[in-house]
Amino acid sequence: MWTYEHSIETDAAPEAIWGLWADVENWGTWNADIASVEIDGPFEAGAAIVMTPAGDDPVHLLVAETTPGELFVDEARFDGLLLRTFHRLGRGDGLRTRVTYRMEITGTGADELGPRIGPAITADWPETMAALVKLAQG
Repeated sequence: MWTYEHSIETDAAPEAIWGLWADVENWGTWNADIASVEIDGPFEAGAAIVMTPAGDDPVHLLVAETTPGELFVDEARFDGLLLRTFHRLGRGDGLRTRVTYRMEITGTGADELGPRIGPAITADWPETMAALVKLAQG
């Protein structure tokens, strides 16, 4: 298994961040790498998302789990690998909100392929998360 995690703290309310996450079709307003994104229904477990990164092929995601206001997990599968990304809201220092993204890559060849593909997928997380919290702060 390959893993990577990044957290950021903000004064933004958890509800503001959750609202931006749940508004899937507008993810591109805070994630500069997204050329387009579509969801096939409400933002809940079982929903399919097609996200097209700028200059790349579409990525098919499944919303595997949601706990409104706290957590959502999306999954992508390809070449025998399962890529799970956890998006979690928690308490930071004082009254601050901690936003954490965690990726886990498992499956056939994950120990070899994870270190090769994982860093490319997660490289923009610090900038993307900073843009997310800036927008949530208004």
